Amino acid sequence: MNIQDAQKAVDDWIKTHGVRYFNELTNMAQLTEEVGEVARIIARRYGEQSEKESDKNKDLGEELADVVFVVLCLANQTGVNLQEAFDKKLELKTKRDHDRHHQNQKLKS
Repeated sequence: MNIQDAQKAVDDWIKTHGVRYFNELTNMAQLTEEVGEVARIIARRYGEQSEKESDKNKDLGEELADVVFVVLCLANQTGVNLQEAFDKKLELKTKRDHDRHHQNQKLKS
């Protein structure tokens, strides 16, 4: 599924199962909450914090999917074609960062 199809799938889901989109500020707060859940898993599972017993069964993929879902909601309700925006960003990063990353001594170790 490409990003455009994912945006449509989320929109269809909202129309079928939701009453409406939460407003943009609510979705921004929800996105922050979901990113926090991802950060908690990463910090405890891969970082130096100890993982609580209650966090050991948390599914990182599910939490990342929550982030993507809310981002797609925000794109839909603000009229952003995320496929076009992503393609444009990837092209920009490719042109801008190709040599920079190959020359970065910190990445060679």
